[in-house]
Amino acid sequence: MHRNQRLAVVLIDTRNPLNIGAAARAMSNFGFFDLRLVHPYEIAFREAVSAVGASDLMKKARVFETVADAVADCSLVVGATGLGHRQFQHPLHRLEKAGRLLRRHIQSARAALLFGSEKFGLSNSDVSHCHWLLHIPARPEHESMNLAQAVAVCLYELIRQPSAARRMPESAGLANAEDVERFTLVLQQVLQESGYTDYTTAKSGEEKTHRLVRRLALRAKDAPVLTGMLRQVLWKMKNP
Repeated sequence: MHRNQRLAVVLIDTRNPLNIGAAARAMSNFGFFDLRLVHPYEIAFREAVSAVGASDLMKKARVFETVADAVADCSLVVGATGLGHRQFQHPLHRLEKAGRLLRRHIQSARAALLFGSEKFGLSNSDVSHCHWLLHIPARPEHESMNLAQAVAVCLYELIRQPSAARRMPESAGLANAEDVERFTLVLQQVLQESGYTDYTTAKSGEEKTHRLVRRLALRAKDAPVLTGMLRQVLWKMKNP
């Protein structure tokens, strides 16, 4: 079982079916498919038009009468909450740390992520089922978030992989030195033909152009296209 399948998103006392649909859409976006609802306000939520691309997920969503029933098969229960003025008796983690803890747990066991109603959030009774709580570090003056947006932010944190972001996709590989040099030489010709002042001292202008082009980090697919553009510009300049 993939780790994402071990996380259940539990929406409690949700009043607006559109929020349920939008939350389901966010779940589908990020690869989570276990949606559980506790006492939803409107039973017709499965028809929510906001669940674009997530109709199957909505059809399979399960409805429970109590939080206890909804999280019965989970060995970790986490509540998402704002800070507000409440005093919690549970450990409270920022989303960044909470994401690491949740990712670690769902490698091998089930977990539930609880979201309260749009109006009141998680009640004290809801929180009593949690092992710990997480909060999204929003601006204190405007901490309350839309339910579906909160679901999306939390799930993105769970799938986020900084190491993957640092890897360059194969299709975006850098141009080789030969193609970069070819582009550089044509660019120099265009600048010289245009009378660009830095080329009054040829050596200085050429060195500056070389450094500039290398900083551009041209992509393999882009270098020939840009070189072709410059050649056309150069031809027009020489043949007005």
